[in-house]
Amino acid sequence: MVGLRQSHAFHTDTTRQGQQLSPSERERLLKPYLPREPNQSRTSNPKSNGPFHHRQRVRPAMRHLIHSLLFSIIHIVFSTLIRIRQIYHALLDRAFAVLYYHHRTPELIHRDVKNLSRIPKHLSVILDLPPEGGKKDALETLLNDACELAAWSASAGVPMLSIYERTGILKSSLPHLHRRISRTLISYYGATSPSKPTISLRSPNLPSYSPPHTPELTNGTNGTHTADSPHHLTILLLDATDGRQTIVDLTKTLAEMSQHGKLSPSDISQELIDAEISESVMGEPDLLILFGDRVVLEGYPPWQVRLTEIFYAQDNNAGVGYQVFLRALYKYAKAEFRLGR
Repeated sequence: MVGLRQSHAFHTDTTRQGQQLSPSERERLLKPYLPREPNQSRTSNPKSNGPFHHRQRVRPAMRHLIHSLLFSIIHIVFSTLIRIRQIYHALLDRAFAVLYYHHRTPELIHRDVKNLSRIPKHLSVILDLPPEGGKKDALETLLNDACELAAWSASAGVPMLSIYERTGILKSSLPHLHRRISRTLISYYGATSPSKPTISLRSPNLPSYSPPHTPELTNGTNGTHTADSPHHLTILLLDATDGRQTIVDLTKTLAEMSQHGKLSPSDISQELIDAEISESVMGEPDLLILFGDRVVLEGYPPWQVRLTEIFYAQDNNAGVGYQVFLRALYKYAKAEFRLGR
């Protein structure tokens, strides 16, 4: 800020003593308040000038246009690749459905799997309650899927099938589900066929439902089973309460037992937890089949899938299908189990 003395001297051209200022003295008085002279080196380099210098660059509108164009090209390329992949999988599923359709004939299903090196002893599937339609129609679709899976598993020689449905609606009436599965097996095997499998339903924390089995068929001489002896299928029904909540309840129980001195903390091991969960819920399945287009476990019991082979059909929008079931068995037969090695 200009001082009072300098301002008075500049306007009156005199000093405080009344002497007249010369032009050089006036310039010297004004010089501290003038802008600096431009530097010749900075003038020669346009990139080092101040913020008011105009720089040559791409305009924001042009840059936005280029970005939008690149995004559109990438989107079109990936959309085309995904659509081609979906069409390929749809044609492949249709070909499998035509070539390997079971026609509700157990002999055809047995023929499809007889050359496999191994069949899962415990097969598990995840089913979803369809969101479309009314609740009655969705439940009917879910029951039909469960019955078909039971028939396919029995025909393929699977001894145990576990069905996971998140809401637990399948567990609401075990007798009704047993009747539906029995009718489905009759449509596959016939009402009087001696090879028609017997089934039993059970669920964690619920009593097992197993009506009287078909009397054992013997050859009448030595009491051994004939070749047409019926196969027994055990069906286990699971829901979301049998998953993480079971681990939480087991943790609370072990903690209370340890606090009351009934169990030593050193006795709590992986083998103990595995034995308790296997007894209360189920053991580890050999194969888990997902009928969706991606891997979504929907709260499936996490402890039991540590070493389980998981299969899903990419881009599968048809839901539960025999072609997916058969492809899962083929994938399981060719899988190499390293068990952490």
